[in-house]
Amino acid sequence: MTLDPQAARVLEAAEQSGLPALETLPPAEARRQYEKGAAIVGGQPPAVFSVRDIEAPGPLGAIPLRVYVPRDPGDEALPLLIYIHGGGYVIGSRDSHDVPCRYLALGGDCIVVSVDYRMAPEHPYPQPVDDCWVAVNWIAENAVSLGARADRIAIGGDSAGGNLATVMCLKARGAGGPAFVYQLLIYPGTDKSRSHASHAELAEGYRLTRSLLDWFMAHYFSGEPADPDDPYASPLQAKDLSGLPPALVVSAGYDPLRDEDIAYHEKLLAHGTESEHLHYPGMIHGFINMPGVLDVARECLDECGHRLRRVFAE
Repeated sequence: MTLDPQAARVLEAAEQSGLPALETLPPAEARRQYEKGAAIVGGQPPAVFSVRDIEAPGPLGAIPLRVYVPRDPGDEALPLLIYIHGGGYVIGSRDSHDVPCRYLALGGDCIVVSVDYRMAPEHPYPQPVDDCWVAVNWIAENAVSLGARADRIAIGGDSAGGNLATVMCLKARGAGGPAFVYQLLIYPGTDKSRSHASHAELAEGYRLTRSLLDWFMAHYFSGEPADPDDPYASPLQAKDLSGLPPALVVSAGYDPLRDEDIAYHEKLLAHGTESEHLHYPGMIHGFINMPGVLDVARECLDECGHRLRRVFAE
């Protein structure tokens, strides 16, 4: 396993930037710094037919959404991907993930709706889960008015958003819907225990450090203590992963979440749920947000788009 040279240059540039580590900052300042960095590494946003910001009504206030339409649909209803952004439940937004959402809309030839849920520490677990659940149900119920096919809805996300996406699938199975046709899980957090070997092996030097993960988890679980076996906190601990939508699990070789991602993919298969594993051995956590500086980021987003098209066509 060799670190991709472009990823190595990203890590070197971050080291030489002189910027403080995110976990040393107040959350509001960490968010601003993260957004600035995302704009640099994201590159030129690819053009899509339309982008508009809307809101889903929530019990505790409106939930911001962003709707991407890849091409002029005419009278055609397009498939739909609901996307939940990453950022450790503390940072990130529909702005920081604008570029990958555009790539997924174009590659998947689908409408993408990005969900901007409330974040910790102001809104700790389970409030982000609650926001996403309200949002995905509203989006599914209003798919037709959004120009989408109500029978072709996938859900996806990266990192913390990948965790939330698979939690939405668990909740939907229990509630009898929405009927997702696919789950796109890009280096999802699946086990809050962080007990897999890759967490010790890659604890320092590869962007998502142990101290940053400590900071994220301390903020996210700062409310009611979460049961370590709670599947809505740690999907890998779910006793039953059968009856879930087919999955694509993306992992990165230099990501501390690597082993728990692989374990989740393997558990899905063991429980009879279709799952495909796409591994990028030279990549670091967060790489899909970096198509402006990482060739592999564009390749991965293209692969994800290809798989979305295939599923939507079935």
